Amino acid sequence: MTENPIKTIVIVGGGTAGWMAAAALSRLLQGRYAIRLVESDEISTVGVGESTIPMIRLFNSVLGINEDEFVRETKATFKLGIEFEDWGHIGERYMHGFGKFGQDRGTVDFFQYWLRAHLAGQAPDLERYSINRMAAHASKFMRPTNEVANSPLADIVYAFHLDAGLYARYLRKYAEAHGVVRTEGRIVDVRRRPLDGFIDAVVLQSGEAVRGELFLDCSGFRGLLIEQTLMTGFEDWSHWLPCDRAWAVPCELASDLLPYTRASARPAGWQWRIGLQHRTGNGHVYSSRHMSDDEAASILMKSLDGKPLADPKLLRFTAGRRRKTWNKNVVAVGLSSGFLEPLESTSIYLIQSSLQRLVSLFPDQGFDQADIDEYNRQSDFEIERIRDFIILHYHATRRDDTPFWDHVRTMEIPETLRRKMALYRSHGRVVRENNELFTEIGWQQVLHGQGVRPRAAHPLAGLMDDAELDGFLGNIERVVGKCVEVMPSHGDFIAAIARAGK
Repeated sequence: MTENPIKTIVIVGGGTAGWMAAAALSRLLQGRYAIRLVESDEISTVGVGESTIPMIRLFNSVLGINEDEFVRETKATFKLGIEFEDWGHIGERYMHGFGKFGQDRGTVDFFQYWLRAHLAGQAPDLERYSINRMAAHASKFMRPTNEVANSPLADIVYAFHLDAGLYARYLRKYAEAHGVVRTEGRIVDVRRRPLDGFIDAVVLQSGEAVRGELFLDCSGFRGLLIEQTLMTGFEDWSHWLPCDRAWAVPCELASDLLPYTRASARPAGWQWRIGLQHRTGNGHVYSSRHMSDDEAASILMKSLDGKPLADPKLLRFTAGRRRKTWNKNVVAVGLSSGFLEPLESTSIYLIQSSLQRLVSLFPDQGFDQADIDEYNRQSDFEIERIRDFIILHYHATRRDDTPFWDHVRTMEIPETLRRKMALYRSHGRVVRENNELFTEIGWQQVLHGQGVRPRAAHPLAGLMDDAELDGFLGNIERVVGKCVEVMPSHGDFIAAIARAGK
């Protein structure tokens, strides 16, 4: 411990962000700090972040969570990727699958060998070489195994669909067992220290003042501390991401449990479908400048797979970020730090990432500005690169059938994205900078899936002659197909987990 350690941490707000923060810090700080979470039952959470990416498995592992128990408690299903329907053009679909493709061999990566053959009309679609994508389309799932040497079955990468409300409840139980104290109450005032403007306490309707040294703002879009109190400022990205509203509604299960998220393009946005064990989550994200609320709600309700279980809920938002996610002694976590629509299921990951970053740069009572600046620099880089990836889905389209799609197809894009697309169009190359979230193969799948084509493959892909290349690709395709055949169905795999818990 340092000579000047922080003793008290106050988390403002519950929901996914608040309870992820409470659970992680109670585990990683080993009970050396007093952690208090303040939330009001009167304030509802957004509760639409039901789709995750594979990094959540690391979060669960750090907490020591048993995965089968987690699946049972959160009514989770497994996720191998995201299927995009009608994005490049109406009638087209592709999947952004997790994990690797094929096998790397020789001087360049697998994608370049496949691209050379595909551009010559001598190779099928990229998904034939992905265990994740082929299993997803067959509604198969199993955890990766090394029982067979050099098998694609070892390359399965997965995440989860989960009930966000049940997930918060599960993490609350975990956090309270690790010493976190929950206080119920509505915050009516925030007190600041007169000399430096740091937050000193939040005052509850009961009159109690909850004091702390480090505050985590998990209050959602309103940003009670980071914005309403500290007036940090917000950088608006709606000129690149014009969708600003979403209707969300659950419905009854009416089909098999698909091991992937579905994102279907609509005239002024897109619609999600996320299958859980007990229901299906649905939502319609759209631009209010291009479609009315009533029309958007009608499109959603007419396309449900089953009977709705509640009235649709309208969410309003603006894509963008806080100008600082750490300001004075307040760290914004979750929606209070900014918002990117859930197109690539990054909201829960961004909570996880912010907590990891906070632990890495954890302050003492001095709150050194160099630490705060580095936290903000890393946060800015990460969300900007995720922003670019989401913009790509809109901009890399050939659709011009509605004013919305014509706008996003022709709009100006960030220079960072422009460079990435130009490099890909040259020779299919993608450069991953500073360990940004989405990998080369993630970018390549979306670019190819939406019809962007390089003029040629990497020149060094030509080092393999045609016969060898044909055999190399054909063998991988056959092996992947055989592996998928032996996998159990996704529904059977989940049913086995449910039975084991009884």
